[in-house]
Amino acid sequence: MGDYMGYIIAGAVVLLFIILYNRIVALKQNRNNAFSDIDVQLKQRYNLVPQLVETVKGYASHEKELLEQVTAARTEAMNTKGIGENKSNAEAALGGAMMNLLAVAENYPDLKASDNFNNLQNELSDIENKLAAARRYFNNATSEYNAGIQQFPAVILARLFGYNEEAFFELDAAEAEAVKKAPEISFN
Repeated sequence: MGDYMGYIIAGAVVLLFIILYNRIVALKQNRNNAFSDIDVQLKQRYNLVPQLVETVKGYASHEKELLEQVTAARTEAMNTKGIGENKSNAEAALGGAMMNLLAVAENYPDLKASDNFNNLQNELSDIENKLAAARRYFNNATSEYNAGIQQFPAVILARLFGYNEEAFFELDAAEAEAVKKAPEISFN
């Protein structure tokens, strides 16, 4: 009878570790899926930038330096992979360049009146809202993952199999400041 009890306890411990390991894998996969959602929104934004640049170029061709800055920032953001400070900085540079482009557009009444420009601006706003939601979801998934690998006894398996805490998708100082300022919207 004692031998069976040992097998039952050993089996229960193995089963517990299997369940915990699968939970860690599921949390990690959920975080990866959440990052994919961010990536989709970023790609949509990257695809919108050339259209916006071309539209502005049609009305404000002498803003060549700004248009080149936006294009360069887009290229840099597209070429920066993964999550981390480099990606955040590249996205912040693109966001800043886009904000400058939209601010300059305010100086061109014909551009502001353009249906194409207004549609692109609305599409950009929609993408930015979806991107913010995707970042929130990603950060929530990251928080759940980090908490999951820090809890006992999962922490043993996490360390044993090399699962480490992951970084959040954070705003840099420029993006955080831009979020604090409410955009001015004019309907005339």
